[in-house]
Amino acid sequence: MTPAEVAAAVADAHRREWGFVLAATVRVARDIDLAEEAVQEAFTQALQAWTESGIPERPGAWLTTVAKRRALDALRRDIAFERSIPLLVEDPPDPVSADSVADDRLRLIFICCHPALSMEARVALTLRLLCGLSTPEIARAFLVPEPTMAARITRAKRKIAEAHIPYRVPADEELPDRVDAVLTVLHLLFTTGHTAPAGDDLVRPELVERALDLARMLRLLLPNDPDVAGLYALFLLTDARRATRTDNAGNLLLLADQDRARWDRRAITEGIALVRRSLRGHSPGRFPLMAAIAAVHAEAPDFDATDWREIAGLYDHLVAVWPSPVVALNRAIALGHAHGPQRGLDELDRLGLEPQLTAYHYLPAARAEFLTRLGRLDEARLAYQEALLLAGNTVEAAHLTVRLHELDS
Repeated sequence: MTPAEVAAAVADAHRREWGFVLAATVRVARDIDLAEEAVQEAFTQALQAWTESGIPERPGAWLTTVAKRRALDALRRDIAFERSIPLLVEDPPDPVSADSVADDRLRLIFICCHPALSMEARVALTLRLLCGLSTPEIARAFLVPEPTMAARITRAKRKIAEAHIPYRVPADEELPDRVDAVLTVLHLLFTTGHTAPAGDDLVRPELVERALDLARMLRLLLPNDPDVAGLYALFLLTDARRATRTDNAGNLLLLADQDRARWDRRAITEGIALVRRSLRGHSPGRFPLMAAIAAVHAEAPDFDATDWREIAGLYDHLVAVWPSPVVALNRAIALGHAHGPQRGLDELDRLGLEPQLTAYHYLPAARAEFLTRLGRLDEARLAYQEALLLAGNTVEAAHLTVRLHELDS
């Protein structure tokens, strides 16, 4: 194999196998930092070994074996190991929970989402450890500066060490307290893959597939939890549009321009059934409500037939249970479609001073769209230029450039 071919294979394995390898190595190493170091060394060793012997048939298994050996060697070299208190201790397998959470990745999510950690730390740590996302990627997902996110991850690891959080599957009675943090992790993982915050590709399919896989497993674990059903439905309904989000040249296509005949109707049917189940007999939480919004889009035969008033009403409920600036932004866009561009622009302008949205390119992009519809083209140009400065994804930036040029045509 040439060095270039091996480097590409290692990079692909990192994208696809990081979570598998690290989760399995943590179970052996009983120490997060040691496991991370061993996994990184395994990927480094692969660059040389695969050049000499070829790319293995199962790269993940090869990397896991090497990482575990590295971790065990490090533990054997620690003469104080027998006297030290391990950061993570794996309890004997519980017959019920072991069957429920058989996958190491899902187990590690629950460990990282321990109640001893803050919600932000749980999500950030899991995205870093389980999914292999870089600190800048996680920072963009959280809409916070990179140094802030780096410090947050470091503090989370220290908290695990200080609290002696055990590496074990949560007991059934503990699961409800962990679920919301786990759902948040999976949601951010999915959204990061659905629209990559940076890079040349709009979608990172391996992250989308990982989120779908874990959400499906969580659904099997908690089949009666409406929030779990809602999250899985949201993923299915959103990902059903994946094939139509760009044209043959890789250009971004908005909802109005997508070929709905190519949407995955099987996923939509399953998603809508889950939405109905998740909304039945209780006050819905954020994920069933977001799934319901996605279902309205999925059921519309074309963009003009979209029931924007229903979507705006659902956003009213969503912002009440989840008062997020991003939710408020999406609500403003829905109001603009339901009641006219001036109404949407007024709502967006109220969000202009929201700290979490100051670096969020979707805000000026949405303003630009409404300003264009109102005929205020000079202001629209400025808004598009601002959005371009903030956009990190090449495909989205190219789309914004086209819209900006269209104003002059």
